[in-house]
Amino acid sequence: MSAGAGAGMRIVVVTDAWFPQVNGVVRTMDTVGRELRAMGHDVTFITPESFRTVPCPTYPEIRLSINPGARLGAMIEAAAPQAIHISTEGPLGVAARRWCLRRGLPFTTAFHTKFPDYVHARFRVPVGWSWAVMRWFHGPSSGVMVATPSMRAELHARGITNTKDWTRGVDLDLFRPRGKDLLDHLKRPVYLYVGRVAIEKNIEAFLRLELDGTKVVVGGGPQLEQLRAKYPGVLFAGPKHGEDLAAYFAAADVFVFPSLTDTFGLVLLEAMASGLPVAAYPVAGPVDVVTDPKAGVLDEDLAAAARRALTLSGADARTHALRYSWDNCARMFLDNLQPFTAEDRKAA
Repeated sequence: MSAGAGAGMRIVVVTDAWFPQVNGVVRTMDTVGRELRAMGHDVTFITPESFRTVPCPTYPEIRLSINPGARLGAMIEAAAPQAIHISTEGPLGVAARRWCLRRGLPFTTAFHTKFPDYVHARFRVPVGWSWAVMRWFHGPSSGVMVATPSMRAELHARGITNTKDWTRGVDLDLFRPRGKDLLDHLKRPVYLYVGRVAIEKNIEAFLRLELDGTKVVVGGGPQLEQLRAKYPGVLFAGPKHGEDLAAYFAAADVFVFPSLTDTFGLVLLEAMASGLPVAAYPVAGPVDVVTDPKAGVLDEDLAAAARRALTLSGADARTHALRYSWDNCARMFLDNLQPFTAEDRKAA
């Protein structure tokens, strides 16, 4: 049943990832929420802001909610939703999953990040164990929303087959070609990375590259101070948002994306929309997003990819990004939801 037809719906979205974190998951859900409200839907976000939290081990910027069950259930009931989406596999997501299953209510989930790879990178937990948890978590979902065909194929190979396609969008007004004066004081070409400064982002693969010019890193995270000390020739600009972030994108010459674990890479779209060609590995995420060879270069040799990307046109990168809109992303999300039927409500 499509959720897109008829009058506005009451939708509850449960997410462990929320502000003040700034990452692709948070930006996606916040933007989709605003798009859905503009369409006339009533969207309630249940986030760590409403609960007591503790910092995630090795990553204090992420807050983990403590014993959210009873309060979360009351918040869902107060919102009287017609559809529930569980965005993340953290404490809030697990509690919302339990609440829905106990009442026999359908829900959708999303696979935003390759959580098993992240856990392995941080804690050396065997990847197979974490995939077993993923199968347990997403198994009862009415649909697991995934951003790319390659990620869908990997989930199917891992035994998670109840998937639904859900692409991403980019703010084409904010992320656009601008002047490059902001970084003109640096030796060019300028190679830019934007994202979390964390081990799972494989950022040192970028920082170790032998490239003429200057490397710039925009973002915060648990590795920031360590890498700032280790690579004094790199400009670590810290976290940037909104217009400040967009200005950094536009002022660079190439965007370098070293991640091997992202399921999409929203920053890839933001870079291309800013007129910035991309250099990345040919892995899930980039192979699905950077599909036009005029917009970026994918190569196992990341330095070679970065040098070749310098020869590409920023206008071509921008043209490629124009096919992605947040309106389309929100409509796909809406159509993927599983609204409660009259029988579901009676059973609950």
